[in-house]
Amino acid sequence: MNYSKKGIENKQNYIKSTSRRLISKTRITLFRLGIVSVVVAAIVASFAGYGFVKGLVDNAPDISEIDVIPTGFTTTIYDKEGNEIETLVGAHANRVYVTLDELPDYVKDAFIAIEDERFYEHDGIDVRGILRAAVQGLKTGDFSEGASTITQQLLKNQVFEGGLETEFIDKVERKIQEQYLAIQLENKLEKDTILEYYLNTINLGAGTYGVQTAAKRYFNKDAKDLNLSEAATIAAITQRPVYLNPINFPEDNAKRRAEILKEMLEQERITQSEYDEAVADSKDVYTRIQSVDEEQDATSYYSYFVDELIEQVMEDLQSELGYTQNQASTLLYSGGLQIYTTQDPLIQKICDDVYSDESNFPEMGTSFWELTYALSIQKNDKDKTTIHYHGNDLLEYYKDYPDPDGLYVDDKGSKFSLLFTDKKDMQKKIDAFRESVVEEGDVILGEKVTMTIQPQSSFVVMDQHTGEVAAIIGGRGKKSGNRTLNRATNTFRQPGSTFKILSTYLPALDTVGLTLASVQDDVGPYYYPGTKTQVNNWTSSSKYDGLTTLRRGIYNSMNIVTVKTFEQVTPQLGYDYLLKLGFTSLVDSRKEENGDIVSDINYPMALGGLTDGVSNLEITAAYAAIANKGVYTEPIFYTKILDHDGKVLLRNKPKQEQVMKESTAWLLTNAMEDVVKIGTGKAARLNAIDMPVAGKTGSTSNYNDLWFCGYSPYYTASVWSGFDNNRPQTERNYHKKIWRMIMEQIHIEKNLETVSFTKPDSVVSARICTKSGKLAVEGLCDHYLGGNTTRVEYFAKGTVPTEKCDMHVKATVCEKSKKLATEFCPEDSVKESVFLNKEETGKTADTPYLLPSDSCKVHTEGAAFEEDPGFLDDEYEDEEPQEEYEDEQGQETNDPDPVVPDEEPDTDIIEDITDFLNPQ
Repeated sequence: MNYSKKGIENKQNYIKSTSRRLISKTRITLFRLGIVSVVVAAIVASFAGYGFVKGLVDNAPDISEIDVIPTGFTTTIYDKEGNEIETLVGAHANRVYVTLDELPDYVKDAFIAIEDERFYEHDGIDVRGILRAAVQGLKTGDFSEGASTITQQLLKNQVFEGGLETEFIDKVERKIQEQYLAIQLENKLEKDTILEYYLNTINLGAGTYGVQTAAKRYFNKDAKDLNLSEAATIAAITQRPVYLNPINFPEDNAKRRAEILKEMLEQERITQSEYDEAVADSKDVYTRIQSVDEEQDATSYYSYFVDELIEQVMEDLQSELGYTQNQASTLLYSGGLQIYTTQDPLIQKICDDVYSDESNFPEMGTSFWELTYALSIQKNDKDKTTIHYHGNDLLEYYKDYPDPDGLYVDDKGSKFSLLFTDKKDMQKKIDAFRESVVEEGDVILGEKVTMTIQPQSSFVVMDQHTGEVAAIIGGRGKKSGNRTLNRATNTFRQPGSTFKILSTYLPALDTVGLTLASVQDDVGPYYYPGTKTQVNNWTSSSKYDGLTTLRRGIYNSMNIVTVKTFEQVTPQLGYDYLLKLGFTSLVDSRKEENGDIVSDINYPMALGGLTDGVSNLEITAAYAAIANKGVYTEPIFYTKILDHDGKVLLRNKPKQEQVMKESTAWLLTNAMEDVVKIGTGKAARLNAIDMPVAGKTGSTSNYNDLWFCGYSPYYTASVWSGFDNNRPQTERNYHKKIWRMIMEQIHIEKNLETVSFTKPDSVVSARICTKSGKLAVEGLCDHYLGGNTTRVEYFAKGTVPTEKCDMHVKATVCEKSKKLATEFCPEDSVKESVFLNKEETGKTADTPYLLPSDSCKVHTEGAAFEEDPGFLDDEYEDEEPQEEYEDEQGQETNDPDPVVPDEEPDTDIIEDITDFLNPQ
């Protein structure tokens, strides 16, 4: 700076100059304008902010209209004894409500300590918490630390859909509204109520919502039974339900858990000793969680019983209460229902144990694994072509592969098939096939490999008196998913001879006027009426029993006797009875895709030849109607359903109808007792206990289907076995043994008293002749050359025969010629015997004992003795008279105890239907 006189003068002149003054004034003016602008901007911003906030507040939901009560609850299923057997969980509905007074203090305190330590002090907004979070954010640059109170979190979850906004402005808007509503909510609800709702709302990982469900999922106990260590573990999940899940991320959860315990100690919510004990459990707590998780994984799928229960409940909610399908589904999976089922835990366990024992089924080599395969790949080409491969592609790939396990054999030996015995070997083949079709750059869109044990089987047990289904087995082997194929309820199979009772003998006794003593002539060849399709007996296609009662036709499962009886019944009447017995899969008339018209109202129905078949459940219910004195009771899987508030939503009272006379039911039962005692079902006899059972066997061509349907005075049960894809079976009796084992154990373990099937007063007895079906004649029927044909038979009152047997006659025969004796026959060659006076159309077991039609030509006046003309043909010449046995009343009869091997298939069902509809 110039401090000379001249310099000072110049400086003074500059300061006093007009230009200098103008510049200064300009600067001052601009500064003042700046200050004013800042103030104005601040005022404008304040008003704008106020307007923005006011707008958000004005647009916030009305506190009087919002509902923070937790919604979406787990449906619980109970067995007949009140034990919880399953839970149904919809999206965000894995929740079981628990009240605050049911929880230990440390469960509540664990959440408060880490989420909102001043919960009981603030009015919905924690200002100190907000300032702390802001300071922390300024220090670190990370503003992720929240300051939301429990009240705000409840609002976020229940009103703002979890706070999943992606845009910053949206988050700000939600946060402001959330804080505003939090203050209002705390004026509306008590603190404890808010906390209770919160603890029942929060997401606690692994699909659980609320502390009760989390306690069950991680520790398999109720929330009220959690200890401090476990409570802290669950509270630690809240911050990040996915990444603090103690199953998948135990180490991260443990860090958060340690913070919670420390905060609880510092806030004096727990004592030092409690803290030390919880810290000492730091490792063991996660071991317990893993153990529970492994157990739950082992039983993660619904049982077959629950699968069918869901079907019935869904149907009833729609038909009884008018719900739509979506509404019914939402209520079932998210409505917190309590469903009380008919499942008997003891009976279900018996069934499960028998079916889980592979020794009860054919050995591997007769049993097989069956492969279902699907592979989808996206090719690495310009069009991104998608190709789908299935089991047939595997068959083609390995068509020349020699397979020692192959079921298909040609002149080159065994061929590869999708039925196999070695799962590891099949997996190698699958891997090799995949490698052959997937090229570099291809994308595998999906692959499904299912190996199902075959033959399969199903079992149904129900209480015939109530219609309650006690247990079901829907398949053999480990269940692979929820609501999978249920062979007990949702598959239809040909019923074979089990249908004879229902389609033929029931209406024959109940309506047509036939009796168990009525006689049909078992003789062939015999054809379905109006066709050229022959009906054969399972025992032989060339030997016939001749005159046979319906009783014998039942216990020996005789096809010709059945169809001849059905001819008198008529297919329409048989069909009508089947409808009354609850069958829904029968076909009245249907046009197929090829234009053919199919119907079950035809003669093959007598032997179980149906278009679609029947389900195990429905045929069990039909047999239960016979066991229940002729009263059909609709099978049910639950008795009542309560809503979330404990009010009765549905009561399930089964429909009942008297579909046959009580006398008919008892007569059929009595005849089917013989099936088990002396007929085709002897393998099902309950040898371990003295309990009567009645039932009927059934099988189809090549033993594709094996059935036994039967009952005791207490329970009705049916077993089915077969390959899912209708393949022949070589073992034929194992299903009857399964039925016997289960029924024996049920009656033994339930300590059921031995009782007989009660004969009603409407049934009487009479001694009849089994060759005529009429009253027996003493001295004739009991002295028949073929054996005693008398027995005590049972009848409905009013159906006892009034005529005496006219089939047996006495005649004197020359023993040399086997013809009627004449006056010329020597006295020592003449013998009086009782013969059968019958006209035959073919050779039967009766043929050797028919009354001779000619007189002796050997002995004539002056004639010499000639050689025996050989009356008996080769087929019957060595046959002995039928053995006698005593029936249950101690009466001798000529119905032998046959040596019955395995029942042969009744008929080729499909061929029978085809041949019947398209006669030659």
